[in-house]
Amino acid sequence: MKRIGANRRQFLGAATMLAASALAPRVLSAQNRSVIKAVAFDAFAIFDSRPVFDLAEELFPGHGAQLSNEWRTRQFEYTWLRNSMHKYADFWNVTQDALNYAAKQSKVSLGPEQNKQLMSAFLQLKPWPDVAAVLQTLQKRGIRMALLSNMTDTMMKACVEGSNLGTMFEFQLSTDRVKIFKPDPVTYNLALEAFHLQKHQIAFVAFGGWDAVGAQIFGYSTYWVNRLNVPSEELDVSADATSHDLSSLPSFLDSLQKA
Repeated sequence: MKRIGANRRQFLGAATMLAASALAPRVLSAQNRSVIKAVAFDAFAIFDSRPVFDLAEELFPGHGAQLSNEWRTRQFEYTWLRNSMHKYADFWNVTQDALNYAAKQSKVSLGPEQNKQLMSAFLQLKPWPDVAAVLQTLQKRGIRMALLSNMTDTMMKACVEGSNLGTMFEFQLSTDRVKIFKPDPVTYNLALEAFHLQKHQIAFVAFGGWDAVGAQIFGYSTYWVNRLNVPSEELDVSADATSHDLSSLPSFLDSLQKA
């Protein structure tokens, strides 16, 4: 009887320990859960590139739309192709290559002055109308902010300074630093290294649906600002929240704090 009682006590003790270990991760998770401390934005979620393509129509009446569509598509396709081929060129050069291709595909004669005007327009991008108010709200809350973009440092700096947003962004993180483009996981790690925070403490704001997927897979809470009202990507993963602008970003961050 003593042996049976001892075995029973051992069994109950082991069962109690197993139950405690099963519950422990949940308890620790709740205790250690941190609020969002920083937000990383893709540059195109902040800066409106539509004037570049409006300029294309001014320079090539009747052909600007086709040129713009080809240019926009190739601009991003070339980043993915270069990632796949392990043949890096920075985003400025990719943008130029994409323009050259688009001009030939659209059968427009792209002269040196027209080329200069179109390329220079990427250095003069202004914020979308909703940006300033939302950034101010986040700044008042003590949320740290950065740009995390395929744009080169020169491109980002020109747009930030031209829009008087220099005080908003603690970091301007170009993927040129790691010589590879989003959505490679190495690029999203730039924010972790800059902020010295953990993944669950950082939210990412994407302009492209593919970028939202990349950030989500990496482990960030992700907000997709679908400004162009395009369908979600069919890549098995979706952003935590989607909106046509940034106006609901503060409430999205609030929801993460309460989760």
